[in-house]
Amino acid sequence: MPEELKRINKFLSEIGYCSRREADKLIESGRVTVNGIIPEMGTKVYASDEIAIDGIIIENTKKRFVYLAFNKPVGIVCTTDTRIEKDNIIDYINYPKRIFPIGRLDKLSEGLILLTDDGDIVNKILRASNNHEKEYIVTVNKPISQTFIERMSQGVYLKELGQTTKPCKIKRIDKFNFKIILTQGLNRQIRRMCDYFNYEVLTLKRIRIMNIKLDVPVGKYRELTQEEFSNLKSLLSSSSKTYKPKQDKRRHYGKDE
Repeated sequence: MPEELKRINKFLSEIGYCSRREADKLIESGRVTVNGIIPEMGTKVYASDEIAIDGIIIENTKKRFVYLAFNKPVGIVCTTDTRIEKDNIIDYINYPKRIFPIGRLDKLSEGLILLTDDGDIVNKILRASNNHEKEYIVTVNKPISQTFIERMSQGVYLKELGQTTKPCKIKRIDKFNFKIILTQGLNRQIRRMCDYFNYEVLTLKRIRIMNIKLDVPVGKYRELTQEEFSNLKSLLSSSSKTYKPKQDKRRHYGKDE
């Protein structure tokens, strides 16, 4: 049977090296070579090609993937670029295998983030069109009004992003705290939505991603249970993992609040 050609970003994702988005960034920055040559974006490769990142040859080996639930502290940045950002999530966790975060929490936010070396599951979870729920608890700087709750839930036009947020579920917990469930992950979405109504976010914690709940102390991680992973796969079974380019070409840093 002849070898199958695959786009290099898909190849790196399928062998668990990184997500397709991360692969695109590596290619764009010139850190990838194929048979000693720096490829163009969209280049297709064979499994037998010699593919290297920063001069280190990548082995095409099938393996047992890693799936972690991590309680990210405030101040840690969700990037795999350990050369640029000293407070990065990879160095902080110091996991013995190469892993990468699924989505992001901004530097000032805390709470649940998933990490893995399974590139395909990253793409399925991150597709905004898949409508996967993410739940947060937010503290703001002044009393929460019913008008704020109602208008936030209906969607907010964010001028700086040029779009209206999807309707969401939101519930007041007490005078200064509310719970919100989103099905999208725009750049600093919750903070921008609150700012629209002249509220300042003091603390923001993500407590759930789909069926995975936050249940570890700040700065700690655990592996997903078999039951969690089975339920997660079931929820993802009808999800698309195909990337469809959007007109907005901003990088995805800071998304997922």
